[in-house]
Amino acid sequence: MQISAKTDYAVRALLSLAAREPELVKIDTIVTEQGMPRKFVEAILGELRRAGIVRSQRGAEGGYALARPAKEVTLGSVLRAVDGPLAEVRGLRPHETNYAGVAEHLPEVWVAVRSSLRRVLDETTLAQVLTGSLPAHVKRLNEAPDAWLPR
Repeated sequence: MQISAKTDYAVRALLSLAAREPELVKIDTIVTEQGMPRKFVEAILGELRRAGIVRSQRGAEGGYALARPAKEVTLGSVLRAVDGPLAEVRGLRPHETNYAGVAEHLPEVWVAVRSSLRRVLDETTLAQVLTGSLPAHVKRLNEAPDAWLPR
């Protein structure tokens, strides 16, 4: 899975908001704290606002805040808001793929990949990432002997 800069910045910006909820946070605070490009983050926050994940308020006292508690915002919802579906195969959803012959069972693998992504991303919230209280199954995946090794 390729995690885009857009997704990485979105999650990091939301963690910055989650750390201060329910306060409004100025964009300068977010981008300075995380070392991210302002214009890109502004565009991302706009997408997250349209997706109902953040709210914004204009003016001198304005800024951004989570639209709902951090414990209700999953990483999967953030990824889908900024990058679309979690898994695609040549522009198709995994369950929409169909192959003949030797690749006949390949769609089952693509669906399993999507399912494993869902299990991690849809069951992990901003609040859990912020506190490090990750779900047990996510912690177990991190503790696998080869989890941190590049391949």
